[in-house]
Amino acid sequence: MREIYADHAATTPVAHEVVEAMAPFLAARFGNASSVHGRGEAARHAIDEARARVADLIGATPEEIVFTASGSEANNLALKGLLAGSTAERRRCSRPRATSSRAAFRSRSCRWTGAGSSIPSGCARRWGRTWRWCR
Repeated sequence: MREIYADHAATTPVAHEVVEAMAPFLAARFGNASSVHGRGEAARHAIDEARARVADLIGATPEEIVFTASGSEANNLALKGLLAGSTAERRRCSRPRATSSRAAFRSRSCRWTGAGSSIPSGCARRWGRTWRWCR
């Protein structure tokens, strides 16, 4: 029987080209890109090259490309950017209609920007539903 993977929201297969490009840095060429020693500088150079390639691919500048460690981090960063760049009257976060983890990152982003939050604690329930009184 053929298996069908249907949880791509949680994780997806890595493209072969990405695995090939990353393999050296996962084994022999690893290093902290924030360090000033040789391995760190090599890692920083590789990240800068990757950033430039992605920017070129989508018509952006390398400074506009931000790599994150997870989808949650990317969502949080995007929401913070939107909230920080909006006017005070538009800085109001709506109630969650998604999973509790999404509600949590949205609430933290609201607090981080000083936007406040209209998300009552305890609104998010298991399986992404909200309590009726939270809608």
